Amino acid sequence: MSRKPELKGRPELKGRAARLTHLLPTGRAQAARTPFVLLVVTLLGGGLIGLLVLNSALSEGAFQLDDLQRETKNLTDEEQALQRDIDAYSAPDALQRRARELGMVPGGDPAFLGPDGKVKGVPGAASAARAPLVLAPEALATATVPPPTASTPSSSSTPGR
Repeated sequence: MSRKPELKGRPELKGRAARLTHLLPTGRAQAARTPFVLLVVTLLGGGLIGLLVLNSALSEGAFQLDDLQRETKNLTDEEQALQRDIDAYSAPDALQRRARELGMVPGGDPAFLGPDGKVKGVPGAASAARAPLVLAPEALATATVPPPTASTPSSSSTPGR
């Protein structure tokens, strides 16, 4: 009976298993696994670090988004407050009050020129004793009202004098 020498650290095999033993890796093959294991560990470590960096960048972006949304809300609130101020100053009664403070009086009766050059209507003079000041829609659209001041301006302090 011929016996094959027993491999180190392995039990003696018989039959088909004995014929396949030469296919199993020897000591050199074990050493070849080390670089592969290091490569896999390095790739996994790099992947985890990459995920950490990505997560940090996403968190930073979320904080910036939150700050920008807060700033947008504040600016929208400010815009709405300014629009309310404009609407209050553009109201007909506010324009009338401001015009009276500036010494303006209501206009008289208008006269119109027809296409043939004839005057239609009888023009009237403007007077302070007339009915309340009424502005035409065109005047409302083009009227400019200066921004309010902390104190109410008196009729003696008119701008441009």
